[in-house]
Amino acid sequence: MGSILGAIIGGAIIGILGKLVAPGGRDNIPLWLTVICGIGGAFIGTYLYTAVGFKAETNGIDWWRHVWQIVSAAVLVVIAAGITGRQKA
Repeated sequence: MGSILGAIIGGAIIGILGKLVAPGGRDNIPLWLTVICGIGGAFIGTYLYTAVGFKAETNGIDWWRHVWQIVSAAVLVVIAAGITGRQKA
């Protein structure tokens, strides 16, 4: 249960950060979709981070992994905004 709650909270934070760095006005999606994009960005970003050869577990805070997660979430936010057709006026 704790890992699910952590994924939702972490996904919300990463999704909101991804929404902030998403290019242009294409980031007007509902909060629940932002959280989904954040959770997906966390998983995809971590996968890509380890796939290019970085260690999955590090001592302390792994800032670069979080950058990969946020960028992945931003990409998902742009895709979600394109699919839903909601654009900021």
